[in-house]
This record gives sequence, C-alpha cells and structure tokens, in this order.
Amino acid sequence: MSDLAIHADGLGKKYNIRESSGGYKTLRESMTGAVSGLFRRLSSPAWKSSVDPGEYWALKDASFSIGEGEVVGIIGRNGAGKSTLLKILAGITEPTEGVAEIRGRIGSLLEVGTGFHPELTGRENVYLNGAILGMPRATIRRRFDEIVSFAEVEKFIDTPVKHYSSGMYMRLAFAVAAHLETDILLVDEVLAVGDMAFQEKCLGKMGDISRGGRTVLFVSHNMAAISNLCIKALWLDKSCLKMSGEVMEVVNSYVASVQGRSTLPLGGRTDRIGDGSVRFLGVEYRNGRGDLIESVCLGDDLTIELVYSSERKKELGSVSVSITFYNEMGVAICSFWNDMVGMTMRGLSASGRLVCQIDQLPLAPGVYSLSLILVVEGQAADKIRDAATLRVIEGDFFKFGKLPPPQFGSVMVRHKWFSLPKKSTVGHSEAL
Repeated sequence: MSDLAIHADGLGKKYNIRESSGGYKTLRESMTGAVSGLFRRLSSPAWKSSVDPGEYWALKDASFSIGEGEVVGIIGRNGAGKSTLLKILAGITEPTEGVAEIRGRIGSLLEVGTGFHPELTGRENVYLNGAILGMPRATIRRRFDEIVSFAEVEKFIDTPVKHYSSGMYMRLAFAVAAHLETDILLVDEVLAVGDMAFQEKCLGKMGDISRGGRTVLFVSHNMAAISNLCIKALWLDKSCLKMSGEVMEVVNSYVASVQGRSTLPLGGRTDRIGDGSVRFLGVEYRNGRGDLIESVCLGDDLTIELVYSSERKKELGSVSVSITFYNEMGVAICSFWNDMVGMTMRGLSASGRLVCQIDQLPLAPGVYSLSLILVVEGQAADKIRDAATLRVIEGDFFKFGKLPPPQFGSVMVRHKWFSLPKKSTVGHSEAL
C-alpha cells in the first residue's frame, strides 16, 4: 500500500450564523435573554439533544485516508460540505474539531479570486504564488513560459489581473497550481468557468499530474469526468461523509440518490442558490395535446411548465430562465434558455408558470435530470440542480420506422443525404 498523503480524522467545521440584533444590549437585557433561553431549553422534552439554531455544521465527523499519487473525486450536492473540506485541507479554514495530516506541499484552485492580488500583473502573481508555495525563484522562472502558454494569456501577462475576465483569471490560476511542483493538488468546481476546450485541457493536465505521482482531489458535479479521472471517490451528503471507496461504486450510488432526490417537492428543497426573492415550486410535463405526462417519446412535442412563486406585491421586471438537461453521469446534454432565443420576458405576475415548448424532443432514450436557473432583474433568484427527472423512451424521431441504436449518441439531429455523380477530369486536364 502506498504511503499516505492525507489522513483526516473526525474533521468538522461549525459556523455561528446567529443574527445580530443590530445594536448593543444592556447588561440587564443580556442576563434576561440568557435566563429566558435556558428556561426554554430546560422546558423542552428533548432539551438535551436540541441543536442551537445559531450554529451550522458545514462539515461533520469526516474521516478518510488518501494515498500518495491517488486521484480522488469529491461529489455531493450543493451545500454538502465539499468546498469546506477542501478549504480545511488547504489550510484556508481551521477545523472546529478533528485533525487533518497533510504530507507534502499543497497547491489549490478553490474559487476564482483566491490567491491572486488584483493590483498585480499576471507575471507578478505567478511569482508571488510560487513564493507562497515555497518555490525557489529559479524554479518559477524555469516553469514560467510553460505556465503562461498553458493559460493562453501571453498578451496580457503584464496586465493587472483585476482587468482579466473570469475565464482568463481561472486559466492562469489553474496553470500556476498545476505547473508549480506541489505534491498535492486540490481543484474545486471552478473549472466550470472555462470553455469546453480548456476544461478538456485541464482534465488532461490533471491526468498527467496523477501519472507523475502527485495526489489530486477533484470536486465536480460531472460524474463522467470523475469516473474517467479518479480511482476513488468521497461522497458528502448533508455535511457528512456518506460513502467512500472505488469510484464507480460511489458514483453509481450517488447517481441513484440524485434520481430519488429529483422526485422531492421543490418547495421543500434547501440545496439551492439565490436570493430567494422568487422560487421554483414545481415542474410539470405536457405532451402536444396538453395532457400531463411523466415520460415522453423521442421525437414527440414536449411542454415544460415551471411553477414559481414570490412574496412580491408588484410585477417582476426582466426575467431570465433556463433549463439544462443532464444525463445519468452528470454531463450537460442541452439547454433551453429564453435569452438565447431572443424571447424577452418582463412584467410577469409575482406567481405563475414559465412555459418552455420543445418541438420534437431530440434526446435519445434514457433518464435525464433537469437543473433550473431563474434570474430576476439581473439578480440570481433561484438555482437548483436535479430539480426533476424526465424519462425519454424510444420513438420514431425520423418518421421512417427505424429506432436509433443506443450507441448513436444522446441527441438526434435532422439531416439529409444525397449523392453526386462522379466528376469528369477530362475537361480539367484539357484546360491545363
């Protein structure tokens, strides 16, 4: 068995989320509040096991070991504790309880904006990050051109990074973390910021890193990337480590749980992002005749109705809404977004339904998970992954009585075939 690179024993992180009253209290008010609170707890039948509502455990009792050179995926829904775990391992956050033994130098890419000084140029930040990691200046100089080339920011390397786009910023940050000679690399979902080509480039680099004997911890919602890159996985659920082990075993269990979670009422789901001013409450499917359905045939018309509600008294301003279909491995297959097709929506009622009509659904048979995003007046109101599932069954998409085999891909595209007569070369030769 390889030597351990990371050993965690009972890691936990607690945050105090008790709201401030907004002003100072007198000694009498403080003492009265303390006595009243104690009386309420003692009066409760379950006072001994009650949880302080002002406390939130972002991570609780996580124990695991990771060997040198292992590539480990960390999976789980939003708010499960994945980023908190990486921040503890990176030394950014102190654990409330437990210990983590790290054997080796750590490089991390946890979120865009971490680690770079906005007023410094890209060149200066490369050297600064290398110095923070304990790298000799000669080592940084030797790897500098490779870092800049990988990040594709040669023209802007002497520009302050505060002027970089999020994509440029992320590319340079990843290049620094990946190319400087650390023993352990921590990578969060931040890779989603880049375009598809750069994501593939990053995944390839992480594969090279692992083959070079370095340890990689990789957080992602993309189960295909996790499965292809990692040999082991940790599954965090509700701030606890639910499962660890061989990657496909963990991924399959997680995917099954995602499909089950998608059947829960949206109104009660807490794993969502946004200011909550407007929230999704439900998803309904209808066929071309307007009947409610639970599954749809490949090639049939489909209408998706998103039930939403808010406590606003006035109409909603500009509204942007999108639906993204993911396959069973968490890979995005296609998206439907009103802004993308020029369908502006504004002046909507505070509660109602947002309707997306799809002519001849082109998705191959399978079970798909839908993730929803709602932006109101420029502010993210609600974002929820795995909000619902949709089963697509076999259908005659091309209307010629042939069903597409599974290996033909995830999306059907209408197309035409024709032949051309063989071109004569006689005239061409004579012209020469």
